[in-house]
Amino acid sequence: MLAFAVWGDPDGFPVLALHGTPGCRLERWPNEDLFRELGVCLVTHDRAGYGRSTRRRGRRIVDEVDDVVLLADHLGFERFGVTGGSGGGPHALACAALLPERVVRATCSVGVAPLGRSGLEQDAWLAGMDPENVKEFGWAMAGEDVLSAELEVEYERLAARVAADPTTVLEGFELSESDRAQLARPELIQVIRESTAEHCLNGVGGWVDDDLAILQPWGFEVDRIAVPVLVRYGASDVLVPGVHGEWLAAKVPGCLVKVDDVAGHFSSDPEQDIGENVRWLRDGVPPPGSR
Repeated sequence: MLAFAVWGDPDGFPVLALHGTPGCRLERWPNEDLFRELGVCLVTHDRAGYGRSTRRRGRRIVDEVDDVVLLADHLGFERFGVTGGSGGGPHALACAALLPERVVRATCSVGVAPLGRSGLEQDAWLAGMDPENVKEFGWAMAGEDVLSAELEVEYERLAARVAADPTTVLEGFELSESDRAQLARPELIQVIRESTAEHCLNGVGGWVDDDLAILQPWGFEVDRIAVPVLVRYGASDVLVPGVHGEWLAAKVPGCLVKVDDVAGHFSSDPEQDIGENVRWLRDGVPPPGSR
């Protein structure tokens, strides 16, 4: 089963948005009128194992392409844009790499870089990352059994915190002032409340599989991407530090790069950035300040 949701203008330019880690189909900007005004049909889905989608234990980053194709075919999209944030970033790059005849353009926003031989060495990959994230990836490096047990406890605590106060979703993280301000926005509070309850509806399998897939070979090389790609990242991000964006910017052929000197992991001006992203994906208009 592949659970999905459609937002905005059903006759608009199709954009498939790939959620972060953890996440689900409910992660979107909740002002749906914005997507209608921009003329966009935004489609989100639960990556395998999240929410209501069937788990695919052992999946790689590249395996997300199968579900994107299935979804696009089901909705009648021959050509479309793909955008992914955070843990969704590598999955968006996989679509750009493997679907050059269907993906018009792609965006990787605050996405992680590969680890190891085809990416950053471990010390560099973890440099600047908040200790809470380092701890989680340490569980992943210890193997699926350890990771699963730890994330089950982590999700129980997370769900309880968010139910009481969604702004505490990243409690314990040393976030930038920009990120803390964004987490207090009513739009993010709404989405955090809605999506956190859905992330692990059928267990933490999707979260486990995402973490493991990020650390393993992705199943494609980013330097083989031929589709136009926008790489965005925030200078004060402690969840996915800027070194990841810098690496991707240097390795994705011919990509545009937009660095937000104010933002951390979350956009400092979400509606403006959504508009810029749509104009990039649909029309190929580079965001102001990109290079």
